[in-house]
Amino acid sequence: MPNLMIEGLPLWVAETNAWIVAPSGAGGECVLVDAPPDPVRIVERLAHHGLRLVALLSTHGHLDHIGGVSSVVHAQDHDVPVHIHDRDRHMLLDPVGTSGMFARMLPDDLDLRPPELVYGLDDGEQVSGAGMTFTAIHTPGHTPGSTCLLLEVDGEATILFSGDHLFAGSIGRTDMPGGSYEQLMESMAEKILPMDDDVQVLPGHGPTTSVGRERRTNPFLLELQQDVRPASKLWVPGEAEQRWG
Repeated sequence: MPNLMIEGLPLWVAETNAWIVAPSGAGGECVLVDAPPDPVRIVERLAHHGLRLVALLSTHGHLDHIGGVSSVVHAQDHDVPVHIHDRDRHMLLDPVGTSGMFARMLPDDLDLRPPELVYGLDDGEQVSGAGMTFTAIHTPGHTPGSTCLLLEVDGEATILFSGDHLFAGSIGRTDMPGGSYEQLMESMAEKILPMDDDVQVLPGHGPTTSVGRERRTNPFLLELQQDVRPASKLWVPGEAEQRWG
């Protein structure tokens, strides 16, 4: 896929990355990974590139990643399937009721009707869209349904959309409801560390990185490889991640 286009849009108050993935570039079909509650920006970018959205994949159910899902899919002139792990499905279907005080920050004109087509995202399941195949990797810890998405494209480095599981230099927070530091680190050890160094990591917040770089420099992964628990269970991230990541 020589014209593969991946565009990241850091949106809303948490600067959550929405990833537009178009295998044939502008004018073709695309898949969207995560939809923050700033759907107008997403819809505008799709129109700018002349892209037809054919699937929306959610890495997990936190508001800053799914708040714009309904608005985006309902803005299309065709049905768009939405995929999310079953353990986070309730957050997608009721973003206000499951987000506590953070729901007060949602735009008044947000479309909160549940998407018409919602499917699960089981561990190892492959989801196809726009001629691409994404493999779901269930990585609980940040949320019970937290899922990374692996994309393998001929002629390109393998890509991991890591949601809020793995960041450049850190990991997702685990102090929110349903979070578990132990589960996150177990998921990291079993699912992420065995990956090749050249796998490119496109996270839910912040810059891109690679599995190799994180294996060598990420303090949490370094401690994990030594089988020694970091001194603090909770990373103290930047302001955006303090709220969401």
